[in-house]
Formats: sequence, C-alpha cells, structure tokens
Amino acid sequence: MPKLTLPVRLALLVAGTMLPLIIFAVGIVFHNYQRDRQAATQRVLETARSIRLLLDAEMQRMTGGLQVLALTNSLRNSDFDNFRRVAVGFIDQYGKEGVVLVADRAGRQVFSSLTPDTASLPPRNNLEILEKVFATRQPQYSNLFFGAVKQRLIITVEVPVMRDGEVLYDISFSPPIEVFQAIIEKQRLNQDWTISIFDSDGVNLARVPNPQATIGQRASPSLFAEMFRRGEATLPTVSLEGVALITGFTRSRVTGWTVAAGIAENSLVAPLWRSLAITSVIGGVLLLVGLGFAVRMATTIARGEMLHDLLIEELNHRVKNTLAILQSIATQTFRSASRAERDKFDGRLGALAEAHNLLSTDKWQGSDFQDVVSRVLRPYLLNTSARVRMFGPRVPLSPRLALVLSMILHEMATNAAKYGALSNDTGTVTLDWEILNESPGPKLRMIWTETGGPQVTAPVQRGFGSRLIERSARDQLGGEATVDFLPQGVVYTVTSTLEIDG
Repeated sequence: MPKLTLPVRLALLVAGTMLPLIIFAVGIVFHNYQRDRQAATQRVLETARSIRLLLDAEMQRMTGGLQVLALTNSLRNSDFDNFRRVAVGFIDQYGKEGVVLVADRAGRQVFSSLTPDTASLPPRNNLEILEKVFATRQPQYSNLFFGAVKQRLIITVEVPVMRDGEVLYDISFSPPIEVFQAIIEKQRLNQDWTISIFDSDGVNLARVPNPQATIGQRASPSLFAEMFRRGEATLPTVSLEGVALITGFTRSRVTGWTVAAGIAENSLVAPLWRSLAITSVIGGVLLLVGLGFAVRMATTIARGEMLHDLLIEELNHRVKNTLAILQSIATQTFRSASRAERDKFDGRLGALAEAHNLLSTDKWQGSDFQDVVSRVLRPYLLNTSARVRMFGPRVPLSPRLALVLSMILHEMATNAAKYGALSNDTGTVTLDWEILNESPGPKLRMIWTETGGPQVTAPVQRGFGSRLIERSARDQLGGEATVDFLPQGVVYTVTSTLEIDG
C-alpha cells in the first residue's frame, strides 16, 4: 500500500464522521431558534395583555373618580363655584395638563377647570360622543381628536350627570397624554420592543419608540387591517419605521382601544447567526485538529508495520473522544446563547384573565367580595403576588356595593404602587376583612395594612384619594373609613353596611 493511502483514508474517515455531527449541531440550533420564536410570539401577546389590564385599571380609576364628581350635590345643583374646589382635587392627581369640562346636551360648556369665564369658551367640538353619553347614560371613551380648548390632540373620558332619572350634564375629563405614555414606557423591556396604544380608529395615542413623530398616525398597514378583523392575534408586521416585528395585539372591552406589542425580528435572528458562527468555528477547528491528528497518526503508522494495529486502535479511541467533545461543546454553546437570550427578553409575563369591567353592574350580579378583591388587584400582582396577602370569609355583595368597594380598593392599590408598600421591592400589603353582626344589620369591615414601604409621614393636606375613600364609605356604603399614617405604613379601615337582599 502506498505511504499516502493511509493518511488519506484516515482523513476521509474523520471528515465523514465529524461533518454529520456538525450538521446535526446546526440542526439543533435551528430547532431551538424555532422554539424561541414560538416563545417570543407568545411573549408579545402576553405583554400586550398585561399592558391592556394596566390601561383598563387606569381608565376605570378615572371613570370612578368622575362618577364620584357626578354625584356631588354642587354639580347636580349647578353650583359651579363650590364644584370647582372638588374638581381641583381630582385634577391634582394627574398634573396641571388635566382638564375637567361640564357641558349641556347642546354642547355648551357650563363649567371648565381652566377658567370660570365659560361664556368665552367655544362649544364642545366632539358632539358625537356627547350625544352618545346622553343617549346611553353610560360612560364613554373618545378617540384621539384636536381639543378646542387645549389646542392639541387629546382623548376624553365622559360620564353622565344624572338628576331625577335624567341626564342633566356630561362631565368630561381629558387627562395628559403622558399618563398613557408612562404606562407603556414602564412596560418596555428594551429597545428591541415597539409598543402602542391605539384608539378605536386605529390611531396611535401613545407609542414607543418615536412618540413625537407617531402619535396621531394610524397603525402601519400590515397591522391596521388585522386590528379590525379580530380582537386579539399575533402576526408578523412592519413598524412605521420599517422594522420587521413579531406583533401581538389585544382590544380592551372597557375602552374599545387596542394595545399592540412587537419585538424586532432581528433580535431573534442575530442570536441564531451567532450560534451558527460559534458552532461552525468550533466544528471547523476540531475538524482541522482531527484531520491533522489523523495525518500525524497515519505518518507514524507508516513508519513501522509492527505498530499498525496498535496505532489504528489508538486513533479510533482519540477520534471518538474528539467527537464527544465536539458534541458537548456545541450543545453547551447553544444552551448558553439560548439562556442569555431568554434572560434578555424575560419580563412581567403571565397568562391573565380576559378584560373585565368592574364598573358595569350587569357583570356583578351576586359577586363575592373575594372575587372583587382578586380582580381589582390583579393588575398590581403581575410580579408581586407574594407581597399581597388576603384573609377573610366569603361575603356576597350587591352590584352597588361591588362597584363602590372596587373603586375604593383601586384607590388603595394605586396609592400603594405609587407611594406606599408596592412602590419598592420589599413592601407588603395585608388585606383582612370580616363580617360584624350588628344591629340593625350586618356590616363588612376590611383593614388594608402596608409594611416595608417608604417611611410614612402624615400629609399636611388630605388628597383627593383619601377624600374619595372617606366620602364613598360614608355616603354610599353607609359606613365609615379611616386612614392612619403610621411610620411603618399606611392603614386603611373601611366599614360598609351589607345589603342582605343584594
């Protein structure tokens, strides 16, 4: 046998063994890329759902506050001087850009938080939603439009003011657009994400990235048409900036608005190419090492026929070890890259329940207090479920009590998230409730206790939230509410008369 025949044969043997293994490793990389792509598709939809729940909670809080304003005697008696002081407390929650307007059926502004001189104000320029409030007697949520008073793009929350069973006025609140911008900016995991809130016409009212250039624009054509075919879906789209995205969207049953979240395709493809490059380089190096080793071994074997069998056995042993090392390195390399990718994109995710409307009494026939608590606090438990503890018996509620208690709990939870125990990483909230068997009828007492949050000091002036809780408990629950500003945390105590027939 010629001297070169054995090295060539061994080289072909090593190449024929290693190349299928390299191809197999590449196949594993592609398989896991497809798996990660499926996970990303589910992740964008879950992100859109979680943002929708936060948006619904904020809009319900606004609506609840307006409904409380609509019940004030000063407004129903057209005593706008006294009503102004109440309205200012509501607006202070949202900053100086918030505006409260009151209009009659013809669209004439009878009250504005901007000026007491309503005679100089123009008529409402969004009469369609005004007419809908008077016709349906239900809260309404506008699309993005150009406000005649603010002279900028706005949205409004509209609530009817009732007197003697008839709609007397429409009370409207236009919050700062920055409220919605802040919601999505806090939920954006990194710069690979595009998140938008669209009104019911598919127009951006909040967006990241590039909010200044895109608010007021319609959704991209690849997303716009699909939004009106289905209430929820995932699909490939192209953003307004021309970036290819995997997008999930879901429509709110509260406002009719749509939340869309998308992740850049490149953020998934880049790790694929990186894994392929690493696998190819390692495979190529090991292949060359194996070929060089084979040639060297074959040359040694050619020097003496006596060592032929021994050297062939040693060669086979070392090649098998080399192949095992290649398989291990390829697997470990992919696992490291995949885990890093998942760590990069993991956020507050979780399968959340369908959108709910806590302010609609039709859906709360025979509600249980524990169910009300769970649903109201759900937006605040996305990553903090272990920090909120609830204890108490089953308590059936009438629709009216469920509505008022939901509003009070929203206020407590929002305050805790902004200033109290849920505003940091260590605070906890304990909610206890019990039934007090008193005359003339049973009462519900709940105690909200916060600990571990920022140091508490009693405010100099009571805020709108505290007044809302106290007045709601007194006027609508037939009970009372107290707030204790203890150094270790705020404690709310609320009692409510239970409606036995509710």
